[in-house]
Amino acid sequence: VQLQASGGGLVQAGGSLRLSCAASGHTFSSYAAAWFRQAPGKEREFVAAINWSGSSTMYEDYVNGRFFISRDNAKNTVYLQMNSLKPDDTAVYYCAADPVLGDPVEEAGMEYWGKGTQVTVSS
Repeated sequence: VQLQASGGGLVQAGGSLRLSCAASGHTFSSYAAAWFRQAPGKEREFVAAINWSGSSTMYEDYVNGRFFISRDNAKNTVYLQMNSLKPDDTAVYYCAADPVLGDPVEEAGMEYWGKGTQVTVSS
């Protein structure tokens, strides 16, 4: 599975962005997917995850209620809708996929990774 994240950019605090993660490979619809992010000088951290069908989602506390993960298996794409963005949300956002959705979702548990997309939130 190859993943390509897109949709990042510069936005003012309080604004919104939608990230997309396009996957290649006919088995993607059977994979769980997740978004992670890495801010400058910090370790990569979990943001949100979704199971293969989209029936189950998980969020880190600091984005719960502001960010929403979804997927369209017909398009082999996972989305991250980010609302009420804060300067602390500034980071490179990565999408990842794995056959199994762990609990908790950990970086080491994700088999496939895409290149990141930069999100910058100005104050």
